[in-house]
Amino acid sequence: MRAILRELWFLGRSRSALSAILLLAVLASVAVAFGLAETARDRAAIAQVLALQAEEDVTVAARTSDAGGSAYGTYFPTWDSPSPLAFAALGQRDLSPSVLRVRALALEAQLYENEQANPELALPGRFDLAFVTVYLAPLVLIVLLHDLWSGEREAGRLAALQAIPRSLSRIFISRAGVRAALVALALLAPFGVGALVEGAALGTALMFAAALIGVVVFWTLAILAVARLGARSTVNAAALASLWFGLTLVGPAAANLVVTAAVPVTEGPRLARENRDAVHGAWDLPRQPTLDQFIALYPEWADTAPMTEPFHWKWYFAFQHLGDVAVADLSQAYRQGIERREQLSGVAGWLMPPVGLQQMMHRLAETDVTAQLAYQDRVRAYHTEIREFYYPYLFRDQPFGPEDFAKAPRYQPDGGIP
Repeated sequence: MRAILRELWFLGRSRSALSAILLLAVLASVAVAFGLAETARDRAAIAQVLALQAEEDVTVAARTSDAGGSAYGTYFPTWDSPSPLAFAALGQRDLSPSVLRVRALALEAQLYENEQANPELALPGRFDLAFVTVYLAPLVLIVLLHDLWSGEREAGRLAALQAIPRSLSRIFISRAGVRAALVALALLAPFGVGALVEGAALGTALMFAAALIGVVVFWTLAILAVARLGARSTVNAAALASLWFGLTLVGPAAANLVVTAAVPVTEGPRLARENRDAVHGAWDLPRQPTLDQFIALYPEWADTAPMTEPFHWKWYFAFQHLGDVAVADLSQAYRQGIERREQLSGVAGWLMPPVGLQQMMHRLAETDVTAQLAYQDRVRAYHTEIREFYYPYLFRDQPFGPEDFAKAPRYQPDGGIP
């Protein structure tokens, strides 16, 4: 305890060290505040959409007179609420919509028409606590620890310290431990406040905190290993800055290029375009063969009346679904490519521990690619429920009114459909 108090006293006399730690604490606090504001904005947007949707449903129900018109004109909302730890690691949430309204029409185009990118291993993204931890905290540690030995030698005190038995290692261990602990505290204190505000589960919050501490421990050990080599302080600082640059910027960028080249993936907008082309092309195809192709997938509707008129809603929604079937292989390949890229990114995380710890933060915050794909799975399942809800009315020509519209399935965030 005496050694810790001594190092705290020495640290208090160093304006540059104190300034670096305080600056990190301020940046971490700003990042947490920004993350809380972002997640609050997402929740407010979801609430607003649901409120407006409720009003729209009242109007739609009042005008409902047939199942086909209802299925064509009704939007059904889905949403992906931020997790309690999303404020600390926003991840993929800025690349995918938090609210998606779908209709009973072809789904693939609705999923991907607004997609811009889906990187699994990105360079610096949103300013959140994960960004501060992975990119800025190491710089503060470099400032605090790069001259741990060389500073004493250049000040002419190292020889005197070495003459005192067993004191040198204790001094340096205490000094490094106190400074690393203060850096960790600068990150953990704002995180703890944010986790309390969001009501995060204790176990998950502790694992996230462990990832934050892991970044501090990794860089502390790396800096001490370089500083112990005996070079001058300026050389140590330059070497550590190069290491930081390589592990946080160059390495992830290179890994991203390798992963992208190794696993080519068709862009979502192209998938959406091909889906729309398949749907639009169905207007020029013979109607009964199109309906027969759909019935081969849904044989329970084989007893539906044959097509005799130029247009029928059952034929229209049949070729809408066939449009999804036409691009099913491309959609599956796209998903498998994304999953494969994520797996390779995980390998890069093992080779570059700071990147791996950042991926762990996104995983715990449920803002990674896996969470994004899970939301798509929930949307797909819900879309299937919507389609199959309308099919009995369409293929059996059953009457459809406001009371039937009220029975339509409603989306549940956990994937369950009441």
